[in-house]
Amino acid sequence: MTRKRKQLPLLEKVLITDVAAEGKAIAKVDGMAVFVPFAVPGDVADIQLTRKKNSFAEGRVTRFEKFSENRTEPFCSHFGVCGGCKWQMLPYEEQLKQKQRQVADNLERIGKIDLPGFNPILGAPRTTFYRNKLEFTFSNKKWLTEAQIAGGETFDNMNALGFHIPAMFDKVLDIDKCWLQNDLSNQIRNAVREFCLKNDYSFFDLRNQNGLMRTLIIRNSSIGEWMVIVVFYEDEPEKRENLMNFIAGEFPQITSLLYIINQKANDTITDQEVIAWRGRDHIYEEMDGLKFKIGPKSFFQTNSEQAYNLYKVVCDFARLSGRETVYDLYTGAGSIANFVARNAKKVVGIEYVPEAILDARENSRLNGIDNTLFFAGDMKDVLTAGFISEHGRPDVIITDPPRAGMHNDVIDAILPAEPERIVYVSCNPATQARDLCPLNAGYKVTRIQPVDMFPHTHHVENVVLLERR
Repeated sequence: MTRKRKQLPLLEKVLITDVAAEGKAIAKVDGMAVFVPFAVPGDVADIQLTRKKNSFAEGRVTRFEKFSENRTEPFCSHFGVCGGCKWQMLPYEEQLKQKQRQVADNLERIGKIDLPGFNPILGAPRTTFYRNKLEFTFSNKKWLTEAQIAGGETFDNMNALGFHIPAMFDKVLDIDKCWLQNDLSNQIRNAVREFCLKNDYSFFDLRNQNGLMRTLIIRNSSIGEWMVIVVFYEDEPEKRENLMNFIAGEFPQITSLLYIINQKANDTITDQEVIAWRGRDHIYEEMDGLKFKIGPKSFFQTNSEQAYNLYKVVCDFARLSGRETVYDLYTGAGSIANFVARNAKKVVGIEYVPEAILDARENSRLNGIDNTLFFAGDMKDVLTAGFISEHGRPDVIITDPPRAGMHNDVIDAILPAEPERIVYVSCNPATQARDLCPLNAGYKVTRIQPVDMFPHTHHVENVVLLERR
């Protein structure tokens, strides 16, 4: 016998009081915190609870009784359904205030160490069309919005090309216009979808692992170069060639047109062969007189314009005079390492992905930089006492780890190396705050600079300077 799930209550005329983690808003009802997406402080709304625990609940707005004065009209037609850009209804200045507070809350609550004052957050020069990379998914299971269901729309097929719906791994929202990347990205995506629908190309079935069309990756640079990567699941040469020829003919401005046949269970392409169909197998980005080669597997900050401002903060915090040995941990394609190299005696970069290290070395060669060394491997395995002995004790360490932060073994290797300064760049202030605790034994936090890389989202980058006690 199947137990019927208890219907959770509808809360009426609830006042939204604050902004919470992960871009959600918060209300208090009878002493219980209720977390709600797509609302702002000052809104009064009816909330349907979707999850209830002893100390908190989650819900969704079913009706707004009153809109907050501190609210702006979302500009994207997909707002509220798409999982991205959840803060469009917050004025940008308010977004910056909340991100500043998020950094302060994490560092003070989790770090529990003496902190200096926080510099005002650096806002992004552009709040739309700022990304240089997007990845779209083909799916035969289109997500139907509440409006489509209520309107009784019928569809000849359920194919979609767009973004995954949060918490629905096999459902994809068909995207008409995305405001994150230059509009040519929208034109390419929509043309590819139309061609595939017109010519009866099968879209990927994630559950059953079949279908021709899998993903579409679009990258561009500030100097007007474009890379398009079409990822197929099934190997159908005639259909593949027809599509690639169509893209090449329709969009001659594409610098690098590539394809991959990926028959693995996951979408990662780091271990896949990339075939150049037309043009180069890479594009170039330029920043402050430096040229960076970006391949299909390269990591590069996805907001090029704001990355430049971020790197200037790193340089400012590092205070390089030209005599220092610098270690750049989690170097990626060496963008920070090459950016600071002109002001250092030597820069040693370490990165897990071998292809990224090849890019880093190539970027040094492209720019005539001869004082960099790059090594591939797991950070905790490479950064050993023997490695430091061989390549010299670092005067400055720059570290830019993934969201999970630094492994304890990496912190244990940093402390005995005794650099004068550590510049810690983080995309997750919570794990950054956690890592500051063990570093506090030998280092004092002296400067903090939040940087907004991703407008209309709750994500924030933060740079911390630690100086030896």
